[in-house]
Amino acid sequence: MTQGLSDFTASDVDTLVGERIRKRRILAGLTQDQLGEALGVSYQQIQKYETGANRVSAGRLYLLAERLNVAPGWFFEGLTDIDAQSGDELDASSRFAIECVRSLTRIRDEKVRASILNMVRALADSELAGEAKSAPVEERPRPRAD
Repeated sequence: MTQGLSDFTASDVDTLVGERIRKRRILAGLTQDQLGEALGVSYQQIQKYETGANRVSAGRLYLLAERLNVAPGWFFEGLTDIDAQSGDELDASSRFAIECVRSLTRIRDEKVRASILNMVRALADSELAGEAKSAPVEERPRPRAD
């Protein structure tokens, strides 16, 4: 069952926004110190935002979104769909994605990075095609030849 927005407390939303700030910061390859410096706050303040210990004001959220190259609403996307995914699945896949991005950003050769991306896309596309082929096809009744 999916939680409605009214099922969340302000603290729940603060925690979710903080988790999304952390994920986006890591995907952007920034440390807490670097993000804090860009916003004019300490790394400890960024840490408090990320854990949900401190609320992020609307103005600060706007600046965070700008620095992390997302729309401010991105921090709230999927809020009503949270129950639809298990927390462990979301956490494991996010950690994997973050680790992949971190590793890829260390590769300096743009051609190598592009080749890796093309390979990953091809593998994902082939899996989707394989799922489509293995999905049961509903048979239609054949017209009778009377």
